[in-house]
Amino acid sequence: MWRLVGRTLRRGPVQCMRRAGYGGVTTPQLLTTPIFYVNAAPHLGHVYSALLADVQHRYSALCGRGSRLSTGTDEHGIKVQQAAAALGWDPLDFCTLVSQQFRTMFDTMAISYTDFVRTTDSRHVQAVCHFWKKLEENGYIYKGTYQGWYCTADEAFLSEEQTRESTDAEGQKVRVSLESGHQVHWMSEENYMFRLSQLRPKLLDWLRTEPIHPSPFLRIVQQWLEEELPDLSVSRQSNRVSWGIPVPSDSSHTVYVWLDALINYLSVAGYPDLNFAPWGPSTHLLGKDILRFHAIYWPAFLLAADLPPPKKLLVHSHWICNGIKMSKSLQNVVDPTECIKKYTRDGLRYFLLRHGSPERDCDFTHDTVRKLLNSELADALGGLLNRCTAPTINPGQCWPNYQCKSVPPAARNELQRLLATFKELPNLVDRYMNGFKANKALEAIDSGVRASNAFFQSQAPWKLFKGGEEDKAWAQSVLYITLESLRLCATLLQPAVPALAKTILDRLAVPPIYRTLTGNHFFAATSGEKCCFQGQSLGSECGLLYPRLKADTE
Repeated sequence: MWRLVGRTLRRGPVQCMRRAGYGGVTTPQLLTTPIFYVNAAPHLGHVYSALLADVQHRYSALCGRGSRLSTGTDEHGIKVQQAAAALGWDPLDFCTLVSQQFRTMFDTMAISYTDFVRTTDSRHVQAVCHFWKKLEENGYIYKGTYQGWYCTADEAFLSEEQTRESTDAEGQKVRVSLESGHQVHWMSEENYMFRLSQLRPKLLDWLRTEPIHPSPFLRIVQQWLEEELPDLSVSRQSNRVSWGIPVPSDSSHTVYVWLDALINYLSVAGYPDLNFAPWGPSTHLLGKDILRFHAIYWPAFLLAADLPPPKKLLVHSHWICNGIKMSKSLQNVVDPTECIKKYTRDGLRYFLLRHGSPERDCDFTHDTVRKLLNSELADALGGLLNRCTAPTINPGQCWPNYQCKSVPPAARNELQRLLATFKELPNLVDRYMNGFKANKALEAIDSGVRASNAFFQSQAPWKLFKGGEEDKAWAQSVLYITLESLRLCATLLQPAVPALAKTILDRLAVPPIYRTLTGNHFFAATSGEKCCFQGQSLGSECGLLYPRLKADTE
């Protein structure tokens, strides 16, 4: 029999699965998404960021590790001020409306956040003011004049080298950001400055711990730090940007929106409480467009305030549509709400996690979604469930008994290959999940599903049940192996598609306390050990797991 110790599948004499528990007292890790800017409604990129963090959070829970997941909305700055003014709204009312849209979208997508922070929350304002004072006390804040380029769309100060000349839609020459392509404007104003230039050596030391994943993004940051860093403006004059947190010692200035926003990660951890936790093992998940703010500014702010930099930054790329960047003007923006209606919540979750890749931009087309979901959810996974639970194959609607002596010589090699595949599967999934490769983890699970389907097809239990006693005994064993394969795959799928995985585990009548990887045991009977599922009745009929999508879903 095999049992999962931690996440390693080992042989052992335990007869049945045990309730999962925490192995010792450990500090929960803090997983965070970016907080999302409320100048517009949530889009597919926001959903993808939240989903990648959610699957890591759920996987930690599946493995018995403590974890918290924070998300929220970024509600200050010139863009919000302008968006509210354009509608004739009070800024706070506008922020409350859009913030609720994000919360509703994440609830609809089953994002299992434990904390939702708004930068207009009083706890956050308190944290920002305390943090600013700490930077002042440590000598990292001074008053100076900022002269340079500013990108309102990105809320970013840029050097000459970070911009280029371009042409706008009317043929006029303009200057734009090299990274985002958004237009920049020259500005000169007296602001409070942050001594970023002094922290380059410490940032280089931090980078040596390789905290940024995947590795191509680490190399990008290393290249940025090959040059000296200019000091950073961390305030705006309140007569220009009034919608922000006032600088504690000077109400004629508001705190720079990115300093304000990044401190949300401390707010959810309880800062400025001196006993706050869990700050140390923080892991931030973010899109590549905000890498500079998280990989240079944020660790520098923390170091200047005598706090440790983040443990890990998990960076992902963007979604494009038919090879083109999504844009309202091109009318190719993918609406996640419409996608949920077409593909279901778990269908959209599965596609984004399975087809998306953190290292590269990924193409979203409805044809690709349909083909992938039909192939992997409807046909492979749904087909496997139907095969081993159909009344025609399993008339007793129960887990059959496995008999070791029933294995025919001709099937032994194929059986051993299948069991070896599933023995390695939890370890393979664990390596991928710890390496921020949920897409590869799902690919491995799909391969397991297909291997089980192939084994079931080649052994043809529907034919064996018509034979003699030996054939019938082997048919029962084939059913047991297939059910166990499905149980393991459904267990591993819970972080990605919680509703579909629950449907499978309910159909297999797996009790809630046995839906974990900690202390879980699979294929017990194949080692001659007693398995508590043998003879147990299946759960209620669930119908099609995932109905096939028609080509007219476009």
